[in-house]
Amino acid sequence: MKPNIVFAFADDWGRYASAYEKFEGPNSLNALIDTPNFDRIANEGAIFTNTFVPAPSCTPCRSSILSGQYFWQTGMGAITDCAQWDESIPSYPLELEKAGYHIGYTYKVWAPGETRNAPYGADRTAYEPAGRQFGQFSFRATERAAEVGVEAAKEELFDETRQNFDAFIAARPEGAPFCYWWGPTNTHRKWQRGSGKKLWGLEPGDLKGRLPEFLPDAHDIREDVADYLGECMAVDGGLGVILERLEAIGELDNTLIVVSGDHGIPGFPRGKCNLYDIGCEVALAARWPERIKPGRVVEDFVNLMDLGPTFMEAADVAVPATMSGKSLLPVFESAASGQIDPDRTFVVTGRERHVSVAREGNLPYPQRAIRTKDFLYIYNFEPDRWPAGDPHGLDDPNATPPPFEVLEHDVYFAYPDIDASPTKAWMIYHRAEAEVQNAFDLGFGKRPQEELYDLRADPHYMNNLAGDVAYTAPKQELHERLMALLREQKDPRVVEEPCRFEQDPYRGRDPRLEEIQRKGRQSV
Repeated sequence: MKPNIVFAFADDWGRYASAYEKFEGPNSLNALIDTPNFDRIANEGAIFTNTFVPAPSCTPCRSSILSGQYFWQTGMGAITDCAQWDESIPSYPLELEKAGYHIGYTYKVWAPGETRNAPYGADRTAYEPAGRQFGQFSFRATERAAEVGVEAAKEELFDETRQNFDAFIAARPEGAPFCYWWGPTNTHRKWQRGSGKKLWGLEPGDLKGRLPEFLPDAHDIREDVADYLGECMAVDGGLGVILERLEAIGELDNTLIVVSGDHGIPGFPRGKCNLYDIGCEVALAARWPERIKPGRVVEDFVNLMDLGPTFMEAADVAVPATMSGKSLLPVFESAASGQIDPDRTFVVTGRERHVSVAREGNLPYPQRAIRTKDFLYIYNFEPDRWPAGDPHGLDDPNATPPPFEVLEHDVYFAYPDIDASPTKAWMIYHRAEAEVQNAFDLGFGKRPQEELYDLRADPHYMNNLAGDVAYTAPKQELHERLMALLREQKDPRVVEEPCRFEQDPYRGRDPRLEEIQRKGRQSV
């Protein structure tokens, strides 16, 4: 019997689940939250401790997962704004559909881009009869809580997930295996300020001393993180609904369930859109009683683009030759914990552009990185450009910033490759203070061409050792390994001159964003 496949893939959800506390310790952020449904999948299957996205930006990452190849191999899918799906590239869900699978999704799969969710069948395979309000979880629940109470307000949103999934199951041809993508977006900005405490009991004060070193330990930032962690708990609640429905229809144990997210935390410097761990490292757990022994901890390095060939091999469907990812099925089926595949000792990640108008001339910020157990090496191809987007004068510590509310809500005003947030606004407002200057420079400032971090001594990548003669050998070795892979996989950034990502149509401006940006600046 062919297995069903359920992929729960949350937008902007990093490595935040209570199951990770045992790896990070009682002083971690994961110690403050409770995600019983993710933890159940991890306990009844396997949890992965070294999982990274191919690109820390929505569309490039999803293009990579759906096609099973590096993001730069997906044509116009390698960018965000103005992305287009290349119909000649096989995607795993459409290949499974050809093989007899009933496929469908709820919420976000492949977006932004034209046509929305094209590699999953576009609108034809959407199942959302109950709506899409889950994506505004904290706003909707806070609003309804005044009328029906907090728990009832949350349950209304969980019921939306239940009804949408049930509609997908009802449409399933009798006896057909199914492949379902549940893609909640509530961990993507924006969320209701104070909702972490109101809806989930997360006290900002409890985060004191738990933030990474490059984030100032200020109330506004702690509250922002607490609100985000609340959204992570909401994702887990929705995941519980999916598990409950699978159990109710008798399909839970014949279903391969995989849970992860498309990149790290949004609206925080060095997070989303960056190649540091907080931007690229994500949670991953998989449950499949027939093939995955319960209680395993897997230390292999995993790039999420490996999921496409994994799902196809699990379904016993031929993997297209275009998929450069490597199936995880042998890792799933091993009885061991720890390092399973001796070749899975590193991942390569990368980035080109996120917000198309982030820099003058609509230029990207090209980066590639290699991450091993001990080191993170990043190569910045254009170090003269602003990695967070043009500052529009705010790089001058004496310049007067616009109102706090503008920076909190308008992503395009300055540093557009960092989502608008209270954290972004707070750091801009306090950037001239001595105790904030270093953190601000790390998150908002320009970077050298090479970065090297020894994660054994510096887990928050605070000290760049690329210029330290004591690290010349590992830096050179990592550089050569990275560039060799980029050449082997025909990365345009190293095999083309000029690189396509610097040219039209990849650099094409989106007039909608330009208009938003223009109006935002006029407003102040």
